[in-house]
Amino acid sequence: MDGALDGAHGASFVASLMDGAGHGLSWVLDELAYGVLLVSPKGKVLHANQAARHELARRQMVSVHEGHVQAGDAVQSRMLLQALAKAETGRRSLVGLRSPVRKRLNVAVVPLGTERPHHSIALIFSRASVCDAVMLCFFARTHGLTPSEEQVLAILCQGLSAPEAARQLNVAVSTVRSHVRSLCAKTQSNGVRALVGQVAVLPPIGAAHLQAPLH
Repeated sequence: MDGALDGAHGASFVASLMDGAGHGLSWVLDELAYGVLLVSPKGKVLHANQAARHELARRQMVSVHEGHVQAGDAVQSRMLLQALAKAETGRRSLVGLRSPVRKRLNVAVVPLGTERPHHSIALIFSRASVCDAVMLCFFARTHGLTPSEEQVLAILCQGLSAPEAARQLNVAVSTVRSHVRSLCAKTQSNGVRALVGQVAVLPPIGAAHLQAPLH
């Protein structure tokens, strides 16, 4: 497209795109590995993508009660409500939620739109891992990795070392190191850190989670 979109023509063009984009944007959100919740300043759930529904259905760190999002306990729920109150005035924040088993979920609280007070707020969940299995599979196919190499890469992306990967796979450390050398050669990486770094910045596309009802 030649030229910049500006002025009345640009505004009307963007508006025409957005008029029919609702369903398309919803489908895009459902493909993301990040959970995304659209809520009101009081925490009423307006929309949840597939990854968010999956997280809510687990009922460990966040859940829905009577149509409103809440954290795992009263203290964390108050923290979340305070962050929503800040977002209503236009301020962004990050809330760290923990489950009884010490798992952690970071939630970015982002006000949407330009009008104040903000009536719509996005809660964006952190991913459970560096890379979703779907994108890891795409990465492996793109670079011609063997199933064993893909398996080793998945373990490295969990932050484990070569000896730890060897124990998990029940193979010799030398076997894992051989796979790592092959991985680096095929992906043109100069080490494990660079290799994992390539995977970490892949598009955040996740597996299609099954629809789960909101409780």
